[in-house]
Amino acid sequence: MKKAGFIIVVSLITITSLKAQVYPTLGKIQSYDASFSQIVSADAKIEVIATGLQWAEGPAWFKNGDYLLFSDPRQNTIFKWTQREGVVPFLKPSGYTGLGRYSDEPGSNGLMINKAGELVAAEHGDRRITKMNLTVGGKVTLAGNYQGKRFNSPNDITQHSNGTYFFTDPPYGLPGRESDKDTRELDQNGVYSVTPDGKVTQIDGSLNLPNGIAFSPDEKILYVSQSDGAHPHIMAYPVKEDGTVGKGTIFFDFSKSVQKELLKTAADGLKVDANGNIYAAAANGIVVLSPKGKPLGRIEVGVQTSNSAFGTDGYLYMTANHYVCRVKLTK
Repeated sequence: MKKAGFIIVVSLITITSLKAQVYPTLGKIQSYDASFSQIVSADAKIEVIATGLQWAEGPAWFKNGDYLLFSDPRQNTIFKWTQREGVVPFLKPSGYTGLGRYSDEPGSNGLMINKAGELVAAEHGDRRITKMNLTVGGKVTLAGNYQGKRFNSPNDITQHSNGTYFFTDPPYGLPGRESDKDTRELDQNGVYSVTPDGKVTQIDGSLNLPNGIAFSPDEKILYVSQSDGAHPHIMAYPVKEDGTVGKGTIFFDFSKSVQKELLKTAADGLKVDANGNIYAAAANGIVVLSPKGKPLGRIEVGVQTSNSAFGTDGYLYMTANHYVCRVKLTK
């Protein structure tokens, strides 16, 4: 596996950094089912902890340091937020190390902290999945191609307990995005896995715009969202005991929802809590679905929301357009 250097930026950024204990609030909590109050209180405040980003994405909570990392793929930067310091740049470049302009979103997108406590990133511009030790640095490429052809722009990622990563590969980071013909090498927008020894497998090559990805708590189901307004599904794939994945079926179809605000939306990032509830970034906020696919409620931010992450401090952190927000969960 190839190692690459990295730069950690320590200067303060110029975007607004909200350090005070009292943060501005926005949005509202919308309940579809009485059980939603067991997840988030009806009067919970959605706090804005940072603003001024170009497009906030891929939040990941690092529990050993009590801080949040998140991407801004348009700025090719990973930022760090702490209660004490607010927001500072953490890593630049984060996803494109070439010269000149590459695309509108060249940086990292989805982030996660793996089971070894390392930062794993889906990189648009360099078209790969990488990991980095947060103490000593130094990137290692985990996967950069499938059958000798470079990925489009890896978008979001999750990890199985056996160490295998699963990730989505839509065209959003390519210079021509969906219409790109010059730089893309793979015809399909796929869902992939990469084992600890580097074997890459395509899980599904039929989805138009695969995006968010997450496991159920027992790892028997792999969820994948389509950020395609024409086919706004969340898919569910059965995961076998050996870690291989079966054929997917539609878990939730936004276009058939009884909640009118969900009808014309599609999900971006996905997270799943310990009880199996799915947190889908959709409908200008986070839509929470039960393990059976029943909409329980919405954490309405009010602007296009890309993803979320659970903090060990009891908050759900959300990246939404040029904001980073948080809301205290009931449990």
